[in-house]
Amino acid sequence: MAKRTAEAPRPVTMKELKDTLWKAADKLRGSMEASDYKDVILGLVFLKYVSDSFEERRDLIRAEMEAEGGYDDEDIAVTQEEHEEYTGAGVFWVPPRARWPFLATRAKGEGEKTIGELINEAMGGLMNANPALTGTLPRIYNRDGVDQRRLGELLDLFNSARFTGEGATKARDLLGEVYEYFLGKFASAEGKRGGEFYTPPGVVRVLVEMLEPSKGRIYDPCCGSGGMFVQAEKFLEAHHQNRSDLSVYGQENMERTWRMAKMNLAIHGINGNLGSTWGDTFARDLHPGLEADFVLANPPFNIKDWARRDDDARWRFGVPPAGNANYAWIQHIVSKLAPNGQAGIVMANGSMGTNSGGEGQIRANLVEADLVSAMVALPTQLFRSTGIPVCLWILAKNKKWANDRRGEVLFIDARNLGFMVDRAERALSDDDIAKIADTYRSWRQGRYADEPGFSFSATVAQVKEADYALTPGRYVGTPESEDDGEPIDGKVQRLAAGLVAALDESARMDAIVRQQLARL
Repeated sequence: MAKRTAEAPRPVTMKELKDTLWKAADKLRGSMEASDYKDVILGLVFLKYVSDSFEERRDLIRAEMEAEGGYDDEDIAVTQEEHEEYTGAGVFWVPPRARWPFLATRAKGEGEKTIGELINEAMGGLMNANPALTGTLPRIYNRDGVDQRRLGELLDLFNSARFTGEGATKARDLLGEVYEYFLGKFASAEGKRGGEFYTPPGVVRVLVEMLEPSKGRIYDPCCGSGGMFVQAEKFLEAHHQNRSDLSVYGQENMERTWRMAKMNLAIHGINGNLGSTWGDTFARDLHPGLEADFVLANPPFNIKDWARRDDDARWRFGVPPAGNANYAWIQHIVSKLAPNGQAGIVMANGSMGTNSGGEGQIRANLVEADLVSAMVALPTQLFRSTGIPVCLWILAKNKKWANDRRGEVLFIDARNLGFMVDRAERALSDDDIAKIADTYRSWRQGRYADEPGFSFSATVAQVKEADYALTPGRYVGTPESEDDGEPIDGKVQRLAAGLVAALDESARMDAIVRQQLARL
C-alpha cells in the first residue's frame, strides 16, 4: 500500500476560512453577474466539502483495515458493499475524477481540457454516483463568462482550506456555517433579489424557538435556500434530540434557489423532500395531502401576479384578492396543518390590518376559527433586501395546551428590540430572541403575565371589538413608568415652574422679534 508522506493541511480557524472563501468569491466578481458567481462559488464549496469528507472517511476505513491485516487496493470502495461504507456514514461517494486533489493538480488547465470542463465533469460524476444530488449541482464552469485563469486561481485558494475536523459531524458543521455565511453575504450583495432565498437567521430563530419543532413533519411552502430547516435541526441538536425525529418537506419556485436548498440540506445532513423539481406552490402543490406538524415560512410579500383560482379548495376562509397573495399563503399553510399543527409565518405588517379585497373578512374568519395563536411585531431594518416592516403570524390548530388558551390571542410588540449591525441593518440578539420566545412559551404553559408596552393576552371578543385588527400596538398599551420616589405635588410644582419658564422665554423671544421688525 502506498503511504502518504505529506501532512494533511491543518484545519483553519472559522475567521480564516471565511476570509479565504470570500477572497475566492472576489476572484470572479468582476467577470460574472452576482447570481452566476454565487452558483460557481457555492458549488465549489460543496465539492470541496464532499471531497474532504470522503477522504476523511477513507482514511478511517484504511486505518480499520490495516488493523485487521491490511489491504492491497489503493482505491477502495469499488463494490456496492464497500460503497455503502461511505453512504451509510452520511458521506457522499466521490468518483476519482471528482476528488479535489485530482482537480487541484489541474487547476492551471495545462491538459487537453480546461479546468472548467473538468469541474463540470466532476459535478456530473458526483450526481451520477449519488442519486440524492440529481439535478442539484451547477455545471456552468466552462461558460464563456467564466474566466478560466481566475477559476484556476480560485481553486488554489480553496486548496488552502480543509473542511474536516473532529469527525464527520464536525466537518459538516464547519462547512454548514461557511455555506450559511456565504448565503448571507450574497443576499446582501444582491439586495432585493437576495430576499428571494435568504431570511435573516435571527428572524428564523424566533420562529423556531417559539414553535419548538421536535418531532413529526415540518414543511415550508416557499423554502428559499432551506434556512428554516437548518435552524430547526440546530434546535434539535441544542436540546439533545435526534435530528431524524423531524421529516422535512419543502417547495421552491426558483430553479437556482431550489438547487441551493438541496445543497444546503445535503451539507447539513438533512434528508429532505423538496419535490422532484422546483415549482409554483399555488399552481402545483408538490406535497398534496401532507399534514404538517410544523410549518415555518417566509413567503414573498404582496405578490400581485400569482396563480389564482376562485374555486381553489384552500380558500376555506375567503377568496384572496388577485392583487395580493398574502392571505393565499396564510390559507395554504392552514390547509397543510395536522390536527395539532402549528405554523410560524413572516408577513408584511400590512397583513395585520388590511381590509382591501376582502382580506379583512378573511382575517376575521381566521380569528373566529381560533387559528391565530400569537402576533409579533418585529423591529424595522431586519431585512436588508426590503424596507417593508414585518411581523410574525403564529397559528395553531388546537390551543388546548398545558394552559388552555382557546379563545385567546397573544400580542407581542417587539419593535424596540434589536441592535444596529451597521447603518442599514438591524439584528436580534440572543436575549431579544429569548425574550420573545419565553413570553410565548410561558403564555402556553400558564406562567404568563401581561407586560405593558410589550405583551398582552386578548380574548377573541376583544379582537372583534377592534374590528379584527391584529396589530400588537393596539393591545399592549404603553410601558409602565418607573416610580422615581418624587411626590405627586413635587412633580406638579416642577412641571408648573417649567411651564412658566417656557412662557417667559417665549415672551422674551417675541419682544426681540418685534424690536427687529420695528427697525425694519
